[in-house]
Parts: sequence; C-alpha cells; structure tokens
Amino acid sequence: MSNCRWVPAFVILLVSLPWRLPAQQPARWHDPSPHKIQFVTVDDNVKLEVLDWGGSGRSLVLLAGLGNTAHVFDDFAPKLTSAYHVVGITRRGYGASSVPDSGYSADRLGDDVLAVLDALKLNRPVLVGHSIAEEELSSVGTRHPDRVAGLIYLDAAYSHAYYYRSGTASLWLDSDQLKKKLDQFKPEISRAERKQLMREMLEQSLPDFEQDLREAEAWTESAPAQVAPPPTPSHDDLSSFSAYRTWTAHTFGTNYPESELRQMNETKTDGSVGKHQDKARIRSAIEAGEQKYTEIMVPVLAIYANPHDPGPYAFNSPAERAAAEAVEIADIKTMAKAFEAGVPSSRVIQIPHANHYVFLSNESDVLREMHTFLAGLH
Repeated sequence: MSNCRWVPAFVILLVSLPWRLPAQQPARWHDPSPHKIQFVTVDDNVKLEVLDWGGSGRSLVLLAGLGNTAHVFDDFAPKLTSAYHVVGITRRGYGASSVPDSGYSADRLGDDVLAVLDALKLNRPVLVGHSIAEEELSSVGTRHPDRVAGLIYLDAAYSHAYYYRSGTASLWLDSDQLKKKLDQFKPEISRAERKQLMREMLEQSLPDFEQDLREAEAWTESAPAQVAPPPTPSHDDLSSFSAYRTWTAHTFGTNYPESELRQMNETKTDGSVGKHQDKARIRSAIEAGEQKYTEIMVPVLAIYANPHDPGPYAFNSPAERAAAEAVEIADIKTMAKAFEAGVPSSRVIQIPHANHYVFLSNESDVLREMHTFLAGLH
C-alpha cells in the first residue's frame, strides 16, 4: 500500500489458503476501465506501463502511491476525461512495469515521468500524485518547473514533498542523510574528505538528528497507539476478487478498483485470491532514495485528509480514537502550514475524516477542488 508516515497503516492482510479446483475454469476477467495500455521505454531495459483513459484538453498525469499501480485510478480517472486528457503511469518495480535492480531514487523516478512525457509528447501537463508520488512531483517541480503547468498532491504533501525542520516530520529524511554520511566515513578516504565529513556531522547532521529524536520521542509519548488488529479475510472473502473487494472496503475503508487488487495479488486458477505480490525490496529501495526538496516553483494544490479515517478496526474504543485524532489533527495542521508557507504558490485543502486514498473516499470533494485549481492555471 502507499507510504505515508502520518496516516494509519493501510496494510491488506492476505492469507494463502488451499482451494479445490471446480470442474470448470472461470471465465477470463477483463478490466472494465476504459483505458488503452502501452509501454514506454524510460531507461536501459526499463519499460513503464502507461494507461490512457482518453479525453481532450489539458493533460493530467496520475501517479500512484507506494505499492500501487496506475490501475488504482481506474474508477477515478474516467470522471476527469470530459474536460482533460488523462493518463496514468505505473512506476518501475510495480505491476506490469519493469522491475530493475536499481533506479529508485526520487530524482530517477522523476526522470522516468519526464521520459513518459517526452514519449507521449505531453506539453506542460499537470502531475497528480498520491502519497509517495510526492517525490516524483516535487522532483519534477523543483528541477524542471518549465515542464509542468502545476502539481496536485493527493494526501501527499508531507516531508518527502517539502522538507522543513521538525522532529516528527524530518526524522526519517535526516536519519537517511546521516546514514549516507556515515557510509562515506571510511579509512581509505583522504584526510581532507575526512575533515569535511566530520565538520558536516558535528555542526549539522548530528545536532539536527538529536533534535529530531527528542521531538519524535515527545510525540511518541503523546500519541496513543493503534492496537486493535483488523480481522483477517475468511475463505468466503478470498473466494473471488469481487468478494475480496467488499472485504477490503469494509475493513480498511478503501474501495479499491478490482483491477488494482488483481495487480497486487496473485489470481488462483479457480479465480480466487492468491498471495500478495511482495515488493518489500522495491519499497526499501524507494525509501532509501528519498531526497529533500525545498524549492517547488510551480502552482500547487495540496489536499490533506485530516484526520484520516483508518476504517472501523484501528482502535479499541471511541476514546482511544478521539485521543489519536487530536494528536494527528495538530500534526497535520502544522505540516500543512509549513508546506503553505514554503510553497507560496500552493493552495492547501484539508478534508476531515477522509481516507488516505482521499480520491476514492471523497471523490466529489477532490474532483471539485481539482476543477477549481485547474481552471485557474495558464
């Protein structure tokens, strides 16, 4: 699922269970979403799956969150084609796209997006990204602002989109930067390089990380833990993808398109749901490639879910949920304010009790804000 450290964990629990084959095999499933599929070469031996839902007018390019493919937009994208030309990209490592061993840094993933824009001859489209796609959006908006007309962050304008100093927001990025410096600190480096690294760590990296840890410790003490485990799917829930879709919607509050569930899970020969497609290596590589962005120079719409609706099973009691929501509301308001201040061209919207997949849980709200934003672009 998508990666956002400020939202409850939307982890689909999958169980591999034995099934008896029926006498006849089920009919082959066809994706009902009205898109065309093509593959675009973006790097040596790397091709990305690109979905094109059609439409005319300004181009919108949809980028999925961590763990998802472009098919997560299969229900949402057609609602935009009356006014825009809509395409979606499945990033490297996922779905039908290539799974190379390398190339998962934020800027490399941003370059993949630019390669698709070149191949499709899309002139200054608007990039629309969910969750970890904030990295691609901010990479392109920082390095190549002339290539896009605007950026839309769907519950994505967090620390990987815009870096600012705060323990709870910057801990992970600062720890990654510190680890990279420590990895460089080896006996074989020159005396000058050693002195430079020591100076950087003593004057900035270590003090910043210590501040991060102290602030994160205080936040951890104040934030109630989510301890109620969600139920696991039954045999009936896994008997078909239609049944599984109903189960995930009820359990996690996320009504994924069936096509996306089929991208994330194997299909058994009898049509039932198989094991989850494990992408832990890809997730780790993307997280290791996170970068800091502080200068986003294009118009921005940032939509936050605040507080998030984690579904019915995340907390043991209403009081526990209320306490957790109070902490989250304050944290996200702080982040949204920092993003708005650091990105003067941004319009920030907060939708109460929306799912992390805000474009699915609050489709009409998101469409309304997108249309308003897009109408004001040049």
